[in-house]
Amino acid sequence: MSKEKFIPIYEPLLNGNESKYLNQCIDTGWISSKGQFVTDFESAFANYIGVPYALTTANGTVALHLALESMEIGPGDEVLVPDLTFAASVNAILYTGATPVLVDVNKHTYNIDFLLAEKLVTPNTKAIMPVHLYGRSANMDLCTELAEKYNLMVIEDAAESFGSEYKQRKTGSMGDVGCFSFFGNKTITTGEGGMITFKDKKLYQKAKTLRDHGMDPEKTYWHNHIGFNYRMTNMQAAIGLAQIERVEEILNKKIEIAEYYKANLKPIPGISFVPDDSNYLNTYWLVTIIVEPSVFGKTRDQVVHTLRNFNIDSRPVFYPIHIMPPYRHLANTDFTNSNFISNNGLSLPSSLNLTTEDIDRVCNTLLNQ
Repeated sequence: MSKEKFIPIYEPLLNGNESKYLNQCIDTGWISSKGQFVTDFESAFANYIGVPYALTTANGTVALHLALESMEIGPGDEVLVPDLTFAASVNAILYTGATPVLVDVNKHTYNIDFLLAEKLVTPNTKAIMPVHLYGRSANMDLCTELAEKYNLMVIEDAAESFGSEYKQRKTGSMGDVGCFSFFGNKTITTGEGGMITFKDKKLYQKAKTLRDHGMDPEKTYWHNHIGFNYRMTNMQAAIGLAQIERVEEILNKKIEIAEYYKANLKPIPGISFVPDDSNYLNTYWLVTIIVEPSVFGKTRDQVVHTLRNFNIDSRPVFYPIHIMPPYRHLANTDFTNSNFISNNGLSLPSSLNLTTEDIDRVCNTLLNQ
């Protein structure tokens, strides 16, 4: 193992007003789910995404679940979802009793293939959940066309794409709802936490009621629905507000890191990135590459091992949903592209605290394997 400093896959940028706002929470005693920072964070977030309503949640997974429950998706319903995603996307559908219908992805963008998705639509299909994987937006024109043709609800899983855009529209603003995660490794963080964005006021109000135990907002302790305790604390929201106040600095840094990697690694045969496209603004939650062994000369797993030996963190791309034990019964095809990306995809260190010297070290380690 190299004695050089450890380069982590991700670290948040926490040197703004986070401490100041947290201390305000403590000083006022408003540390739970009531407090001004919750509403201020929701308002700032909605304004940034470009939607009228935003609702904080305890994490990104419950944001997805709450969105689905608010849409009354449940047993007997089907939801189209990509096979290549983090398990939370599929788990949230299963929580409702609905059936996830797995769809293979596009080999080049890693996102759901809408042409394949259309072939899987049945009379029971009620919604589609595009996942904007690793920061690249799905093609939301194709998604909207499909949704309108078959009267489907659209749940954007934007957990990994905060700030990304499709045709100058931010992810989370194009579907019926958008769901975000603020886990510690996300582009902006609250430690744990999530957000749902809405265009429809009635859907927002329903989700807000369900989030708070299904309690009548006008009649304390009176429950009109079986709800959930999916609220974010005021302390988490304080961190989130401080983070979103610096959103341009954070996103510019993410893009700068990705562009530096591309400039150094793109010329290397056997290493490829998601293609650039003027319709997309990719904020690169994690800088992710494909390593093709037949050209590069080493497998992705060998690259991971080498980087580890030089004290450099990295992550294989997610496993396809269909190969893992709880979901094997959902397999409906061979998922050629999901398997290819999962077997050959690698996420490189993408910390907001990376220096150019750190990235040079990662790139030189790859070059000199």
